[in-house]
Amino acid sequence: MINIGDLKIKSNFLLAPMSGVTDYPNREIVKKFEPGLVFSEMIASRALLSQNEKTLKMIKKTDNYISAIQLAGCDAKIMGEASKICENSGADIIDINMGCPVKKVVNGFAGSALMKNEGLATKILESVTRSVNIPVTLKMRKGWDDNSLNAPNIAKIAENCGIKMITIHGRTRCQMYKGRSDWKFVKNVKRSVKIPVLVNGDITNNKSLKEALRDSEADGAMIGRGSYGRPWIFQELNSDTPLKINNSFKKDIILNHLQLSLEHYGKEIGLKSFRKHLGWYSKSIINSNEFRSKINQCTDEVKLKYLINDFF
Repeated sequence: MINIGDLKIKSNFLLAPMSGVTDYPNREIVKKFEPGLVFSEMIASRALLSQNEKTLKMIKKTDNYISAIQLAGCDAKIMGEASKICENSGADIIDINMGCPVKKVVNGFAGSALMKNEGLATKILESVTRSVNIPVTLKMRKGWDDNSLNAPNIAKIAENCGIKMITIHGRTRCQMYKGRSDWKFVKNVKRSVKIPVLVNGDITNNKSLKEALRDSEADGAMIGRGSYGRPWIFQELNSDTPLKINNSFKKDIILNHLQLSLEHYGKEIGLKSFRKHLGWYSKSIINSNEFRSKINQCTDEVKLKYLINDFF
């Protein structure tokens, strides 16, 4: 169990915020396998302030499950105002993004670019924590590059600003997703603060989870790419008994996920956004390349369901 402020989280294995992946349909499917928390995909703070309809839909709360919203931005005032909008919309936790390595984000001085500017990072941390009455968390990397591994220092600043939990992806921004996540480095962050610290990166099964927790001394783990096409990974991590995953089991999950996507986005966008998930679900199965070729050309809901039933 992890305490994030006054919130008690039953499991210390959480679904990471991932842009274009952890949308509402995906989070609803993952919830079935009882992660401690599911985080929204990264949301642009400025888009929230402009009342962008698509963005507002991303923060909508639909049930009593704890709602954790991740915000990205480089303007302290706007980040604070956006966090208020999230709180007023029912969010229970605000997560600040200082880890995204994507060029479009860092070129706008947001995401992991903030780790290069500790002054601005501090202003954003202060602005968000002062703007809301709900817990605020932080996700970041080791640093910008191997010459600036300043995550432990930013962690201390964050704790002093009132941040209630920190997640560390064990790579620098310049590594992107190359090499291996440095779980041992996370120990430096864990030992520098008293708030919960989570380890993130390359955790895909019970073996890697145990190694990551041992090496990092972290209080828990945040699972990102390890959940692609495997929403049941959280149930596996919470149990010593492997789940029996067969194609029939997968098919039921997939059809449920597809229906949620269609209901949330509508037919055209729903089908398009679901294709990447279907690609992940079918990975490593015999004839999956042929199957993916068919689904990528399919624009009909009925035909897609037929293809899914036939393949799985």
